[in-house]
Amino acid sequence: MKLCGNGKSSRIACGDGLRVQEGESYNDEKGVAAPNTTGRMPAAFTYANAHSGISAVAHYALNCVGVTSTSGTSDRQDGLLEMHGKQSGNAQRYAKPEGEDSKRQEEENEARSIEHLEYNGEKQAAVNALDCATILQILEPIIRPIVERFSSSCTRGDFLKLFLHLESKGISEYTPWSGVLCGELRDIPQVLYSSRSTLILEFHTQFPSSNATGFSGTFRFIDRRLFEMDGLLVPGTMCDHEFVSSQSTPQYGRFYSPRYPSSYPKNIRCSYLFRARLKERIRLVFEEISLQKGDLSCLNRADLIKVHDGTDSGAPTIAVLCNQGTEVEVLSTGPGLYVEFVANSEWPGQGFKAMFQFQPLDDALHPEPDKVPGAVTGNPKYSVIGPAVSATTSLCDIVYNSDTTKTGIVMSPGYPNPYPSRTHCTYDFQGRGKERVQVIFQDLNLFHSQSNPNDCEGVDSLVAFVNIDGKKDKIDLFCGDIPPRPIMSTGPRLSLEFQGLTSSRHSRGFKATYTFMENFGITTGRQEGQYPCAFVFNSNETRNGTFTSPNYPGLYPRATECYYFFNGQSNERVHLHFHFFDVEGVLPCEAISASDYVEFSNYMTRDRKYPRHCGQLKEFDVYSERKFFRVTFKSNDRLDATGFNGSYVFLDEEENYTMKIPASNGSARHGEAFVKLVN
Repeated sequence: MKLCGNGKSSRIACGDGLRVQEGESYNDEKGVAAPNTTGRMPAAFTYANAHSGISAVAHYALNCVGVTSTSGTSDRQDGLLEMHGKQSGNAQRYAKPEGEDSKRQEEENEARSIEHLEYNGEKQAAVNALDCATILQILEPIIRPIVERFSSSCTRGDFLKLFLHLESKGISEYTPWSGVLCGELRDIPQVLYSSRSTLILEFHTQFPSSNATGFSGTFRFIDRRLFEMDGLLVPGTMCDHEFVSSQSTPQYGRFYSPRYPSSYPKNIRCSYLFRARLKERIRLVFEEISLQKGDLSCLNRADLIKVHDGTDSGAPTIAVLCNQGTEVEVLSTGPGLYVEFVANSEWPGQGFKAMFQFQPLDDALHPEPDKVPGAVTGNPKYSVIGPAVSATTSLCDIVYNSDTTKTGIVMSPGYPNPYPSRTHCTYDFQGRGKERVQVIFQDLNLFHSQSNPNDCEGVDSLVAFVNIDGKKDKIDLFCGDIPPRPIMSTGPRLSLEFQGLTSSRHSRGFKATYTFMENFGITTGRQEGQYPCAFVFNSNETRNGTFTSPNYPGLYPRATECYYFFNGQSNERVHLHFHFFDVEGVLPCEAISASDYVEFSNYMTRDRKYPRHCGQLKEFDVYSERKFFRVTFKSNDRLDATGFNGSYVFLDEEENYTMKIPASNGSARHGEAFVKLVN
């Protein structure tokens, strides 16, 4: 294999061999744009197919030859970059052997290509100088179309091996690698990061060669100090940090998973303890979470983030985060928060970056409702009439906070009298911990002149918003005189916006009850504090009963995961009957279709005997095979639906039972189901 490049910034081809686009010095004097932290990528690398009948190994090591100051840091953020691409000692051609031992030799050569067994002294010398000149920089290569996938594990065929966490400048046969890439662009993480100043890519080709196009990429160097933690490392630990509020420390800062933005190590457990002062609360925002792809339940993930509403892992869990997400907000109820990050997966992700803020209690509460001009108090005992509104502008923007009261009444201006024209009111609800905001409407009577009562555009209306990815997202729009079903927030915040365009002496407006609740509107079972939304049903407490999705019969909240654990005696099994089932999604209820789903299992882990359920389904039954049974409900942040209403009964291994199907707001039919369980 021939490594090509003439020291210019143009791409040079050498037949079908390796091609490298490299820069001689990348400085402004030569008219070549230097990189910067805003995303310009001046250097690139690429690979084209090797000759037919050749297996090969090639190494790419990225180097920054920058001007450094006496302190060892770079004088300029961009530095002077050069792409090096020496052929290392084992990046040689394995020609097709001849002679009586040709078959054995061919197998050995193939093994070298696949298993990377051939390393020698030349390789070490070749990569020794290929590192970043300043230890305060890390690398960010971006890979574009990758090599052909021959197997699901990437261990056969053509692949790219990654060395992202190098402690020294060179590698040997004992150097652990970080990952292997193969397949197409959609199969791989396109952006990678080194954890230190050196990064090596090892490219392997298989005999015979394929028709895959190879890969190309760009890279840049980033100041590592951009990802420094603001907390203090706990002595004697590798990744436990403490953040304490005081007059001498900043009231806000940042924290990260280990080695961020590079992938975190395997088999780690890190803690982040936040201690606010007595009259302060803590706000966390996980700006980016990238643990694993997919939509598996956090219950079945090896890598996850747990947030406890206190100062240790024994405090109630108010958030469990896994998979991927952005702008997830968590608010403490008191002066302490304890974050656990556990990573036990085989293939670690990028991790997370987050910010924290110590909020003075007055700022955290916002103005109390009775101190807002024209507002009503949050206490229903004193809420008699809606807020007043001037003739030209609205004075009815109100904040309801769970620290002030857990329940109350919200009304349109002047209710039950008609509201004035040109009214615009905003009602913001702010919960804490794992609280969700539920709003139940008692009355809705808005002026509607349209012939179609379901058309709410351009008429008097009430709009509900929740926070999704850090932005306000509309979840429902109400108008006319039909009271809507209960609504529930996705997290601790919810907003209502009332707009009265016209005035009518017959339009009363609206009246509703709001509640900050921790049980997600699920009123049966015993809530388990180990998870934000988990309920336990024990046969020694109740042999039969009902269970529902969150906020049923209203729309279930988005981005929510709830567990239902059924525990029977040793000789018992569980029978579930779903009277109503409407969960947004299409079969087979996978992430590719952005489906919400309900999942069943005889274990805490996944049970592939039971397919996921979603969509609008007729009544159906599910039976356990053991005394323990688990139901998982998981919604994403896209759409929502009514959810489900079900009944359960614990039965002996062989027992006849007639189950009465309860009525539920007209959504379930009356009748009986005859059940016989046979083990």
